[in-house]
Amino acid sequence: SGVSNEAHERKSGKKEYEGRRIGWAMKTTNMRRLGADPACGVLDPKEATLMAVSCDVFDYGREDTNNDRITVEWCNTPDGAAKQFHRKWFQGDGMVRRTNLPIEYNP
Repeated sequence: SGVSNEAHERKSGKKEYEGRRIGWAMKTTNMRRLGADPACGVLDPKEATLMAVSCDVFDYGREDTNNDRITVEWCNTPDGAAKQFHRKWFQGDGMVRRTNLPIEYNP
C-alpha cells in the first residue's frame, strides 16, 4: 500500500550563478514532510553549493502529494553587502527569480 518506513535524504541541484553575488532560499509546500539543508545562503559569482533535500516518513497512499514541490528563490544582493544571508533582500522592490521543482516520490 505504499507505506514509507524510512526517512530519505538526497543531494539536490547544484546551483551556480555567474555575474553578481546572489542570496537564495528554498521553501517547500509541505514543511511537515520535506526539508532542505541548507535552506538559504549566499553565492559569489561562479561559486556552487549542494543542497540536501530530506523527506520524513509518511503513509504515501493516504496523503495528497500532488502539489508537493520545492521552490528556490534568488536575488542579487545589495552592493557592498556582507556574505551573510538576509531575508529582507526578498521583500524589497528588487527582482526575485523563482523556480518550482515538483517532487516525485518513489513509494
